[in-house]
Amino acid sequence: MIQSIIFVILGFVLLVVGGEFLVRSSVALSFRLKLSKMVIGLTVVSFATSAPELLVSLQAALEGSADLSLSNVIGSNIANIGMVLGITALIGPLAIDKDFYKFNWPVMILLSLALYLFVDNDGTLTRMEGGILLLSLLVYLFLLLKRARKHTGTIVEEVDDALAKVSNFKMILWLIIGGSALYFGSELLVSGAKFIAKSAGISEAVIGLTMVAVGTSVPELAASVIAALKQEKAISLGNLIGSNIFNIASVLGVTSLIQPITLSDTRLMEIDIFWMLGFALVLLPLAFIPKKMILGRIKGFFIFAAYCVFIALVFIKQ
Repeated sequence: MIQSIIFVILGFVLLVVGGEFLVRSSVALSFRLKLSKMVIGLTVVSFATSAPELLVSLQAALEGSADLSLSNVIGSNIANIGMVLGITALIGPLAIDKDFYKFNWPVMILLSLALYLFVDNDGTLTRMEGGILLLSLLVYLFLLLKRARKHTGTIVEEVDDALAKVSNFKMILWLIIGGSALYFGSELLVSGAKFIAKSAGISEAVIGLTMVAVGTSVPELAASVIAALKQEKAISLGNLIGSNIFNIASVLGVTSLIQPITLSDTRLMEIDIFWMLGFALVLLPLAFIPKKMILGRIKGFFIFAAYCVFIALVFIKQ
């Protein structure tokens, strides 16, 4: 048991390190390919920051742990809103832009509902359904870039200009470090989490919804808290919603294309996916009531408290 806990902690550390190096190398490579800063920020960075979820889900699905794969994405999407957004808003109020309710939020809701219908239909996310999710992502990215070009004021803060001057050797070295850390991190995390679940008599779905989901959301949480403490513009609501869109469309899309995801723990479809939809839906009224287009501390407390209730119920009802 202690060895498994060490594996899980090491896995988390490697995923954080691997994700950071992969983002750096991807951005440096994108500058080499003469991609604009806007394109890099809206697409390349988003893909790279979804890499921990992708590797963990893929590893779990290939090892026959479909519940861990699906619960990781459902849990990560809940954690992105309940934990990351809740804690960030508690530290400092967040401004909400119009793109939230005009574009990003409806796309997240549509993809969340599509995931529910696909899996609820026959208990499996098939290759064809995975292909539809990936195709939806391409349409979303096309429309995202089109809208960003119209609004020339779009500023993408995650992209570091200094990465344009990185040498080829450094870029390749970062890519190797990032890829290796993500691979071994996902191996350790999945094997450790599976053993803990068996030893403690907890289902893999519960481990995926809590421990694994929080672990793969740690990079977003760290970045948001640091930005909020520095009183800089913290991670935007749009970025977190974008992360949720990528988790469903790219992580589950790619995973199910390689290995169809067959559900064995019905609680994911009977309880947890409704929590994911609930957290997504409640953002719209919170954006307008009581103070319009501001996500303040009271709203942050409400969101984070709801996340704590969710985590407590996961363990009580397992």
